Amino acid sequence: MQFVDKARIILKAGDGGNGAVAFHREKFVAAGGPDGGDGGRGGNIVFVPDDNMSTLLDFRYKRKYEAPNGANGDGGNRSGKSAQDLVIRVPRGTVIREFESQDVVADISGDEPVVLLKGGKGGFGNAHFATPTRQIPRFAKLGQPGEKMEVTLELKLIADVGLIGFPNVGKSTLLSVLSAAKPKIANYHFTTLTPMLGVVAVSQGNSFVLADIPGLIEGASKGIGLGHDFLRHIERCRMLVHVVDVSGSEGRSPIEDFDTINSELFAFNEALAARPQIVVGNKTDVDTSFEAEFRSYVEKKGYTYLSLSAVTRKGTQELVNAVWLKLKELPAVEKFEVTYTKPLPQIGSKFTVERTDDGFSVDAPWLERILGTTDVDDYESLLYFQKALSDSGIVAELEAQGAKDGDTVEIGDYQFDFIR
Repeated sequence: MQFVDKARIILKAGDGGNGAVAFHREKFVAAGGPDGGDGGRGGNIVFVPDDNMSTLLDFRYKRKYEAPNGANGDGGNRSGKSAQDLVIRVPRGTVIREFESQDVVADISGDEPVVLLKGGKGGFGNAHFATPTRQIPRFAKLGQPGEKMEVTLELKLIADVGLIGFPNVGKSTLLSVLSAAKPKIANYHFTTLTPMLGVVAVSQGNSFVLADIPGLIEGASKGIGLGHDFLRHIERCRMLVHVVDVSGSEGRSPIEDFDTINSELFAFNEALAARPQIVVGNKTDVDTSFEAEFRSYVEKKGYTYLSLSAVTRKGTQELVNAVWLKLKELPAVEKFEVTYTKPLPQIGSKFTVERTDDGFSVDAPWLERILGTTDVDDYESLLYFQKALSDSGIVAELEAQGAKDGDTVEIGDYQFDFIR
């Protein structure tokens, strides 16, 4: 399966259903009164973690997700049916960001569903507007639009420990030895092309999750090699195990390898570079002539050093014990805090007023929807529409631009005389 850990999608919650304009009709009942029901609520957009998913591949082929709209109200005080929520399943550890700002909207790493966008409320039917003085209201409220947002999904694996190091230093072999994971193992660079997770058992009831990150190289933080794509997968890790080939089998200096990887971590994320590290000198079954100098160099920098051979399993239990002791001192796996603030609703607030040869033109699509449900021949219905004009600030803007009684005001396909 192709591994995809980033995707961009468009989300739209359902619109609320419109309220109904209706009047009770029954034999022998002369004036039954208004009985228009309310519209139903639009469906929410809900994200849930799915541990059976390990990639965002599905979101490469479908980019737009819309929840259903609520049903309109009906006569007989029958409310419209609320729409079902649209449930979107993602791998655990998926971070959702608002596309433009890249602020965090949600971190799908817990067990609870996350309601990301809310559906619009249903509009009131005309039965809601009946009063002793307004007994036959011929208008109803429209349903509110559902929230919408363009987001990026970014998978950040949830692991306690991240295995880092140059390609072909033995990380995959070490993961296969410590856990039941079955990574591809071969004697060439970039054998591992996707992050791999394994559960390491310490004792009965105690374990930790270990992530093998594809080999980093110099320039990884700038997009060179595979590192740039996968460094994000160790951002949650509580600590790192830095695997270094101390045999020199690749013709490189273990000290230079160690410094290069740490420099790349720092360039990518300073907080990540500051995570606790245990340094592992691997391939000691091949050659140990460089190990003494490397151990001294690492320990002088304050790191714990362990000698190991993943192939022969020498030192592997010591590594597990050291990691477990360190983990008990560290806080839980990091959860990304929400940094996105939803803008205030703009429903009914955006409009433009322009002077024309015949009078004034008002551009306000939301107002056209209200006007479409207004009975302009009914006095009370017209008062409701005029109140919407006044509350939105359109009347004040018309007056500010010099509108006088009798001037023609055009809204969509409708024209009427301005009256203050």
